[in-house]
Amino acid sequence: MSGAASSPNARPHHRVTGVVSQLGVLLGAVLLWQLATAGGDSPFFPTPVRIVTEMWRMWFSGGIGTLFLTEAAFDDVLPSVGRLLLGWTLAGVVGVGLGLLLGRSGNALAYIGPLLSFARSIPPPALLPVFMVLFSIGFKLQLVTIVFGCLWPILLNSADGARSVDPVKTETARAFGISRASWIGSVVLPGALPKIFAGLRISLSLALIMMVISELVGASDGLGHAMMLARDQFDYAQLWSGIVLLGLLGYLLNTVLSVVERRVLEAVPQ
Repeated sequence: MSGAASSPNARPHHRVTGVVSQLGVLLGAVLLWQLATAGGDSPFFPTPVRIVTEMWRMWFSGGIGTLFLTEAAFDDVLPSVGRLLLGWTLAGVVGVGLGLLLGRSGNALAYIGPLLSFARSIPPPALLPVFMVLFSIGFKLQLVTIVFGCLWPILLNSADGARSVDPVKTETARAFGISRASWIGSVVLPGALPKIFAGLRISLSLALIMMVISELVGASDGLGHAMMLARDQFDYAQLWSGIVLLGLLGYLLNTVLSVVERRVLEAVPQ
């Protein structure tokens, strides 16, 4: 009784302790970096303080009317985020839709499974020369690169989730004569949601990677383009500030998706 009564109060305590420990490790790593680079004169490894200062000056020192975003932020950060989210969303819509259909089809996945395995085994950066020929340098090239890189984890996880739906629920739905569209929406989709979100999490990291790669080779704006310019100008503080900003952006997007996943899985009956 006492253990059961104390467990709800213990969970928040453990959660806070875990967060504090993680922050402690992060701050310790930053402090070591600062100490290791403060006494040196290498231009390739600026101190964290200089990196953060440069990042603030470049992108977040604007006025209150622009939500503290500078003109460079509108040229570099926002286009990158827009391309990332658009490509990831398109890959999610196509991947979930095809995955659910293939997962519930008796023979389709068996026939095209080898083709899907071959396509997902191709490193997306290896197709950049092909995409450059087909779409030329610009927005289409970047979008197609992101979509192709993100599609496969979502599609395959969605198909696997659709296949793993409880057969009892499937037979019950058929016994009640539910239409196929209602069956997919009320039975298959809720049952496949955990694996769908697993694919979305993997693809979100891939979207960030493919966004940077596409901007390194074929963009006139975006964070990847800004980092290339910084490299050409030997501005390593700005180059590192772009790297750190990409890490923060990836962490923020993953945190938001984790919160959405938890809320959705709690609200939708499995």
